[in-house]
Amino acid sequence: MAPVMHRIEHGGNLRRAESLFPAAPRPWIDLSTGINPHAYPVPPLPADAFSRLPEPEDLTRLKRCAAKVYGASSADHLAAAAGTQILLPLLIEARFGTFSPEGKTAAILSPTYAEHAQMAQLAGFAVRETQEVADLFTADLAIVVNPNNPDGRLIGRDELLMLGRHLAGKGGLLVVDEAFVDVLAPGASVADSVHDGLAVLRSFGKFYGLAGVRLGFAVASIPVAARLSARLGPWVIPGPTLAIGLAALSDTAWQQEMRQRLDREAGELDRLLATAGLAVAGGTSLFRYVRNERAERLFRHLGEAGILVRRFAERPDTLRIGLPRPDEWNRLEETLCSEIWHV
Repeated sequence: MAPVMHRIEHGGNLRRAESLFPAAPRPWIDLSTGINPHAYPVPPLPADAFSRLPEPEDLTRLKRCAAKVYGASSADHLAAAAGTQILLPLLIEARFGTFSPEGKTAAILSPTYAEHAQMAQLAGFAVRETQEVADLFTADLAIVVNPNNPDGRLIGRDELLMLGRHLAGKGGLLVVDEAFVDVLAPGASVADSVHDGLAVLRSFGKFYGLAGVRLGFAVASIPVAARLSARLGPWVIPGPTLAIGLAALSDTAWQQEMRQRLDREAGELDRLLATAGLAVAGGTSLFRYVRNERAERLFRHLGEAGILVRRFAERPDTLRIGLPRPDEWNRLEETLCSEIWHV
């Protein structure tokens, strides 16, 4: 019997927010995602970015630039796609084959993205979720989001490399999803140490604030990266996305300044949350993870004021709150500090 797939909830669903809070003031303040509110300024695009097929050399340049930013030893270790979601099943297939791996288990360090467990289940693995890194060593496929979404948990580089070597030794695979590692200082990534049993996913849209551009990379051993690239074809990345990705990934000054800005603003958000009686339990500089027994009440209080944050049905005492845009701070502060919330 085929596995039953459940509907996965995401941040950024303003249509659903409007149905929950039809009387909320507009415009909405959407703090339900972990996307940078200060998007990279999109450069003027060449006219033929839309009218011509992308040149293969442009994709090669993009991968070279990404390899330098991510710390990979060469562009040959990278495969590019329209986001990372499509890359996970291809990595699994490259390691375990196209048929369901009977008797194989997958362990996901949780709580985290629900899609990862779903992709492993669709590939035929018996999937379990765990909060202990030690439990990952007994699996055939292990998936770690590092730093984690939504709680910001960070697993040390040495521990991940040891896990990767262990799984490689028994024909397994560790996939490290580094969707939010761009906000950290260099050194946390394991993209420089990939091999047949260790692969890394890198997202573009979150740190650069351009989720709609749809761009992501797998960093893997050269044979695996070549296999993924062959499966995806020569025109997997549209011309406009290539131009934007090349500009943003080449702009190291913007990257450094943005990390510092996000750190400052995350500190400001912490102080604002503390003023409202909310303790930060984790997160990254793109989002804060709050645990409070009145989390559901806060979700509704904010929603009625036209401010959307991320709640979790399976953890009703927690919320994830993203960074506001510059013109949204005052409204957020007024809502958090209103007497209605504190009654």
